[in-house]
Amino acid sequence: MKVGLFGCGAYGMALSSIMIENNCDITMWTKFEEEKKNLEETRKNEKLIPNFSISEKIKLTTSVEECTKDKDLLVIAIPAAFIDSLALEMKPYIKDNHIVIATKGIEQETGLFINQILEKHLDTKNLAVISGPSFAVDLVTKMPAGLTLATKNKETERLTKEALANRYIKLRTTKDIIGTEICGSIKNVIALSAGMLAGLGANDSTTAMLLTEASHDMREIINAFDGDKQTVLSFAGFGDLLLTCTSVKSRNFSFGKLLGEKRPKEEIDEYLSHTTVEGFYTLESIYKLLKDKKVSIPIIDLIYDIAVEGKEPESLLTFLVEKE
Repeated sequence: MKVGLFGCGAYGMALSSIMIENNCDITMWTKFEEEKKNLEETRKNEKLIPNFSISEKIKLTTSVEECTKDKDLLVIAIPAAFIDSLALEMKPYIKDNHIVIATKGIEQETGLFINQILEKHLDTKNLAVISGPSFAVDLVTKMPAGLTLATKNKETERLTKEALANRYIKLRTTKDIIGTEICGSIKNVIALSAGMLAGLGANDSTTAMLLTEASHDMREIINAFDGDKQTVLSFAGFGDLLLTCTSVKSRNFSFGKLLGEKRPKEEIDEYLSHTTVEGFYTLESIYKLLKDKKVSIPIIDLIYDIAVEGKEPESLLTFLVEKE
């Protein structure tokens, strides 16, 4: 199978290791010529995934056309903020292609989820979303991991399973694309609050309380967007929520911890400038979307008030007890 993989970040590299194991012929795209040259020379990015090398079989390119044409499957694993511009570059080469979205988030300016951005620009309905508890540094160890695969197209499902399912990667399918996208996005926002609890010195019991409350709130958000509330019980839902909210490997958790510790603004801004914290950017998008839909999700409002408006993080402790 020929695969065009967009994104040479940590997750893109991790996905490439799975697809190489599944005997895929991979062309891997990056927007940056310097990144391409470094990966061609070293096959590594020690900053992103230490002690890991991408396969010598992978071809690297900065050409969207080369990464798209004559491919059986396209996989997108770049930050949400750049999906729109990539889709516009892909547009001339897309005709009923099968595309897998491995990106989590919401476009800030429009409030669109990733599948909606692609549907807006590209001439294909053959879309799938993969989401679940799967840090890149964990995937490359070849230990078991589970992902939700959401698609309404049988052929897209088949191709995605052929590329990604194997002896250590389990894909559990659903047709609930919007619910899967919501889970993948919102868990990053909830992880901010879990990090805040850690920064405040809260114990595991308090964190478990947060996750329980958050899972109920995620059901309500999914329902507000006409998704399947049961998706909150999937790998994309509670599975990813549990992982992202309890591990220091999570950038969202780490950022929330800085807020909970009341670190100086300069330190917080420095972290944001050097780290992609998807939850922080998704927070503003989902906050606005829920307001527009006139849906009240108090935990989202509170995280927004703390992370954006500067409210004291201790208010999270009171909220958990008083929340109905």
